[in-house]
Amino acid sequence: MSVSGNLMDFLDEPFPDVGTYEDFHTIDWLREKSRDTDRHRKITSKSKESVWEFIKGLLDAWSGWVVMLLIGLLAGTLAGVIDLAVDWMTDLKEGICLSAFWYSHEQCCWTSTETTFEDRDKCPLWQKWSELLVNQSEGASAYILNYLLYILWALLFAFLAVSLVRVFAPYACGSGIPEIKTILSGFIIRGYLGKWTLLIKTVTLVLVVSSGLSLGKEGPLVHVACCCGNFFSSLFSKYSKNEGKRREVLSAAAAAGVSVAFGAPIGGVLFSLEEVSYYFPLKTLWRSFFAALVAAFTLRSINPFGNSRLVLFYVEYHTPWYMAELFPFILLGVFGGLWGTLFIRCNIAWCRRRKTTKLGKYPVLEVIVVTAITAIIAYPNPYTRQSTSELISELFNDCGALESSQLCDYINDPNMTRPVDDIPDRPAGRGVYTAMWQLALALIFKIVITIFTFGMKIPSGLFIPSMAVGAMAGRMVGIGVEQLAYHHHDWIIFRNWCRPGADCVTPGLYAMVGAAACLGGVTRMTVSLVVIMFELTGGLEYIVPLMAAAVTSKWVADAFGKEGIYEAHIHLNGYPFLDVKDEFTHRTLATDVMRPRRGEPPLSVLTQDSMTVEDVETLIKETDYNGFPVVVSRDSERLIGFAQRRELILAISDCQTP
Repeated sequence: MSVSGNLMDFLDEPFPDVGTYEDFHTIDWLREKSRDTDRHRKITSKSKESVWEFIKGLLDAWSGWVVMLLIGLLAGTLAGVIDLAVDWMTDLKEGICLSAFWYSHEQCCWTSTETTFEDRDKCPLWQKWSELLVNQSEGASAYILNYLLYILWALLFAFLAVSLVRVFAPYACGSGIPEIKTILSGFIIRGYLGKWTLLIKTVTLVLVVSSGLSLGKEGPLVHVACCCGNFFSSLFSKYSKNEGKRREVLSAAAAAGVSVAFGAPIGGVLFSLEEVSYYFPLKTLWRSFFAALVAAFTLRSINPFGNSRLVLFYVEYHTPWYMAELFPFILLGVFGGLWGTLFIRCNIAWCRRRKTTKLGKYPVLEVIVVTAITAIIAYPNPYTRQSTSELISELFNDCGALESSQLCDYINDPNMTRPVDDIPDRPAGRGVYTAMWQLALALIFKIVITIFTFGMKIPSGLFIPSMAVGAMAGRMVGIGVEQLAYHHHDWIIFRNWCRPGADCVTPGLYAMVGAAACLGGVTRMTVSLVVIMFELTGGLEYIVPLMAAAVTSKWVADAFGKEGIYEAHIHLNGYPFLDVKDEFTHRTLATDVMRPRRGEPPLSVLTQDSMTVEDVETLIKETDYNGFPVVVSRDSERLIGFAQRRELILAISDCQTP
């Protein structure tokens, strides 16, 4: 007993069972698989003994589907609550609803009986802060007051978010996807998927998105869904006692997270398979699909956008695309790849500087400064003042007869008698040219500010800012092609498909393709990206342009480096992650690396037959390695296995306990 007691002193954190893992260690996939096989064999044999054991076997078999159902319900509910809260708090920076302060601008005007169609975004019940405080809606004083209150609200939301993260749940910061990828590969990060992290990330996600910072909620929703998966898997011993089985649940939860983030159930399953999961058996594919389906159904039942659809970006284009348009689509793919490369390099350089300098010691001050700069610059430009999701929705939209956006300020032909859905291309008016300048300035601002925003100590997603950059660039390219085709319809490239009076170019389609290209350049997604985009927008017939842009974006970005933004942050944080997509070109043999240098002691190994328990105890006391290779003998040293240090200590302790 005295020997085992002394030996236990060499454990940093002794656990009561051999099957557990320490924090920041990697699980043994083969052992977890073997344990699950043994458990399943015992259940099968016992189920033949009595009816009760048979029922218990059925409950065990169906427990996985129950967990998926619970994950989908909770993830969908949280996503709906987050969407509604973000909508209200974003509008709160500009004004308040007099009839019910918890209504957003749009909801407030829905309930008003004095709203006209031409002024559907204005109603007496909704008042800006200048109207409420000084009874003025126009003029310099009203503008300055609204400007100052916009900045103050943004600073308040950001300060509350960073304070909550710093005090209660440090793991709630960032996107969460790099850590989710690492956890799904078998790494243990205790507390990262805990209940406190779930609560704080949900609350602070609403605050940071409402503050107007250049970030999105879609990436962090994957982390939120995985926290839900971790919570429900802990309620069932089948998953709580087996880390390998738990990761199957987390893979399905990641699919549910993307499903509610974009309203894309199929894209969510493919995203989990392509981007985050390390081990994805066929059974997990089915359960991921079920979890994504339940989550999407729950979100649809809540209907947070009020449009009877899952997403805010749903559009319907009425013009097919033409082969000649593939050239600008590919150019947008090139832009997306270059933007992705620029962003990754600049963001990683800034995050590395944050880690190695005094800047990292003041996370609250950094968030406040970036929020202040963002709010000050964003307010004068209508395309940066509005929420990023609303901006993308406006950029994706096709210009119909009922649209009031500046982007649809074309010069109309008074003799036009066409149906609403078949409006021909028209010359751009003054509003379109004004919007082009504002979009160009907004594009430069988004590119710069997103580099400094992503990675701060607050929840920060990258999907929506990347899509916004691509959508702005794409919309400008689309308007350029549209006007070129209108004024030069007799050119050979336009002659076959763009006649006078025809509706032949859709600028919103270019925005959608640009958004896909930039998102692909940053994340290096391909198949799941295309599926997410056509589920997101309903543009099923535009798969080929999306595929062309996504593939081009990936090729261009891969030419400068194989790492996406999530892999880059994994390496920046020093997580032990072996990417299945990595290519290793090393030609060194293991014997060349493991052979000790002259004058050094021999390798610390366990031999198959010739070692005693005392020899093992001596080896543990004289070394501080986390594990030892198991070889046939000292002469051959042919590797047959590997034994972890703490497993040896616990096993010897159990054997010597009377």
